[in-house]
Amino acid sequence: MESSKNELDNIYLSYNKILYKLKLMNITTANGKEILHKDLVKAIHKMTIKHPTCRWQQKKENGRLNYILIEGYYWLLYVYFQNEKKQIDADIDFFCDRIKQYEELLHLESKNLFCEDVPYLELDSFFNRKERTIQKALKNIEKRYNKNYIIKRDIDYVSSDGIEILCKKYFKQKYLQILEEYKMELTELYIKADYPYDIVKKIL
Repeated sequence: MESSKNELDNIYLSYNKILYKLKLMNITTANGKEILHKDLVKAIHKMTIKHPTCRWQQKKENGRLNYILIEGYYWLLYVYFQNEKKQIDADIDFFCDRIKQYEELLHLESKNLFCEDVPYLELDSFFNRKERTIQKALKNIEKRYNKNYIIKRDIDYVSSDGIEILCKKYFKQKYLQILEEYKMELTELYIKADYPYDIVKKIL
């Protein structure tokens, strides 16, 4: 699939074009003020810190100006500059939506992201949280769902469904990480299918 220059202009947005689109949609800061260049720079900095693997900030070939991929623009619109949800929840919803769109476009069945049990002794590194914090969360979900999520083998494991609940209810940053990793797997398949995404593809 070869992309025309007009198509690529809609995929790579300049900062000024983003500001123009946000103004047209009446998107404002949390204080209800017009989004200025400095606000956008701050938002893009946070975007690149939080999601560096997504490669949303780009430079066109032989260019000096920074551009934002359309997917990054949607993140700014539906995550950073929205005020209806907590940002972590908006971030998770955004990646869930993107995954669904990629799977539909690539004609893939939905993937179960929680199919492996995790050794109990590895939970602190898995979630990057203190052991007692994880223990408390595990006790809470066992009480709430009246179920034991510990699997006894040669060593103790937490079942995959327990890991899923812990991610979605208590350790959302880990859930977001899992979603982003899978989203990028799909993105690479998208690129291999010859759809334009970033500078890896030649820009006309």
